[in-house]
Amino acid sequence: MRVMFDEVRSNKIRSYLLIFIFIILIAALGAIIGYFYGSIYFGLGLALFFALIYTLIVFNTGDKMILGLSGARPVTKKEYPYLHHTIEGLAIAAGIPKPKAYVIQDEAMNAFATGKDPKNASITVTTGLLKNMNREELEGVVAHEMSHIKNFDIRVMMLAVVLVGIIALLSHFFLRSFMFGRRKDSKDSGQLTIILFAIGLVLAILTPFIAQLIKLAISRRREYMADASGAILTRYPPGLASALKKIQKDSHVLKSASSATAPLYISNPLRKSKSFIANLFSTHPPIEERIRRLEAM
Repeated sequence: MRVMFDEVRSNKIRSYLLIFIFIILIAALGAIIGYFYGSIYFGLGLALFFALIYTLIVFNTGDKMILGLSGARPVTKKEYPYLHHTIEGLAIAAGIPKPKAYVIQDEAMNAFATGKDPKNASITVTTGLLKNMNREELEGVVAHEMSHIKNFDIRVMMLAVVLVGIIALLSHFFLRSFMFGRRKDSKDSGQLTIILFAIGLVLAILTPFIAQLIKLAISRRREYMADASGAILTRYPPGLASALKKIQKDSHVLKSASSATAPLYISNPLRKSKSFIANLFSTHPPIEERIRRLEAM
């Protein structure tokens, strides 16, 4: 049990460290853009301004956008009574408000949680998951998603998505500035300008790529943590392990899923591949390893 708590704590520290790296990347791009326009402070201020505005917009409407893109619809207790009872019971056990229940009409077996905090959260499951899971397996899946909510993973992942979007916008702006503009300062011809231009160009090209990898790394680490927390919540790790085995064998592809929403799901909703490149860009850790860890508890 102590090892499980240590893993949760370790994953939280690593996730916040990755977010700190995001901030450094944004600041670096902003400073380089500012130098191009004659003021590093201008670039930093511009980057922080857009970061703040973009973050406020996404934090206030991000969950609704995600639910809309996923084709999820709210369901009543009368429609899916057992789903509501499961969510309600686990919310009481977790000590958080009951999340709203949503369903995606699809044969694929999957689920995700979203929202900005436990008071404004929802859990979405597919009809395929409800049809194929027994009581213990459904409780394991819901407990996993409940853990994402309780541990504020939903906020961290939303922040990661926001930061990746900001970096992509700044990089695009930076490249266009150098393509269509030029500093008027006569010192631009100096070696320092050439060096800064080279560094800035490399950052602008590579930073979105690096940021995307960091976002995926945050997602993978959070899945391990949610598995551990979910097992603590139900006190029955075999339930979630059995659910993951069924999900692993599922041949259906979730039609409404995309690369933008994939990190939110309990299992990668896109087509699976065992190649090195596919694993590098995977939003989830290997499901076999997740099952092994749960069975070892």
